[in-house]
Amino acid sequence: MHWAKTQRGARFTLATSGVGPCPIEELAFDARRLAIHGNNSYGYTPLLEAIAAKSGVDPDWVVTAQGTSLANYLAMATLLEAGHEVLIEQPAYGLLVDAARYIGAAVKRFPRREESGYTLDASAIRAAITPRTRLIVVTNLHNPSSALASEAALRETADLARGNGAHLLVDEVYLDAVYENTPASAIRLGPEVVVTSSLTKVYGLSGLRCGWILAEPTLARAMWRLNDLFGATPVHPGELMSVAAFERLDRVRERARRVVEADRATLDRFLEEHAEVSAPRTRFGTTAFLRLRDRSVEPFLERLRSQYETSAVPGRFFEMPSHFRIGMGVDHEMFAEGLRRLGLALGEKGSEE
Repeated sequence: MHWAKTQRGARFTLATSGVGPCPIEELAFDARRLAIHGNNSYGYTPLLEAIAAKSGVDPDWVVTAQGTSLANYLAMATLLEAGHEVLIEQPAYGLLVDAARYIGAAVKRFPRREESGYTLDASAIRAAITPRTRLIVVTNLHNPSSALASEAALRETADLARGNGAHLLVDEVYLDAVYENTPASAIRLGPEVVVTSSLTKVYGLSGLRCGWILAEPTLARAMWRLNDLFGATPVHPGELMSVAAFERLDRVRERARRVVEADRATLDRFLEEHAEVSAPRTRFGTTAFLRLRDRSVEPFLERLRSQYETSAVPGRFFEMPSHFRIGMGVDHEMFAEGLRRLGLALGEKGSEE
């Protein structure tokens, strides 16, 4: 996060992770409805009901949080104690690993392999799970590759967790970037499953900090109590505007879809034309994870930034130093020009070789 806050920006930034900001006009929100304070003991009822309706659960399965990252931390800190074993995918979004380590959990990994398109393979989890495993953590869509996990793989993973007396945490913050036939939330797979998400990556509403956890009610109550340490009193104007967003959620999502799909088509053409980089092709998501062939990533990205005013996320943040992540869905002209400049940099012999 420090890198993202201090180094990501460039004239042509490919270092995004979600769609561009949603204009407030899209919410059709009447500013006269704003209030500083509201009735929120453990959740603002209209917001809990909106999240529950979207997710196919009862409101007492919903815990709100300040974005997906805090939701993930609350879920892990409720389910884990120091010394407990947690099994996390690799490559993984770095904050998932960092949160588990901060809690004091023993972090173990299972692979999502590039050669198979980073698909979720339950057999890899079966090979890595031990009697000490208390939590399995996956992202769907996968961050950083945007690979979609099959329902069969998720169901088998939930079965493995259940049989081991463990839980499965599924971060679904990118799942709604499957625009057609969007899969149902994994929360339906059983009470051992916990799900996190938010209105950030796919909806362009990160400023509202509307994140949530889905968990069976006993766990949900424990998470609410833990959150008393961090966010006992939510920002009520954000809750009001989040409810307004849920009332127009399909329209808000469609606003960015055209940009995401145009960017993906441009990226596909770019990958066909540049053998120096490769990436599994995905039909969904706002991120892609590229391998850079025959040269070092960090010096290349530094040169890309300094000479071509273009930024991308180093793969070291996903424990994959020969890769880098790029984002789609902000501004198509900027994205296309950023890829053009990336192509120019690839065509030059730099000091990293």
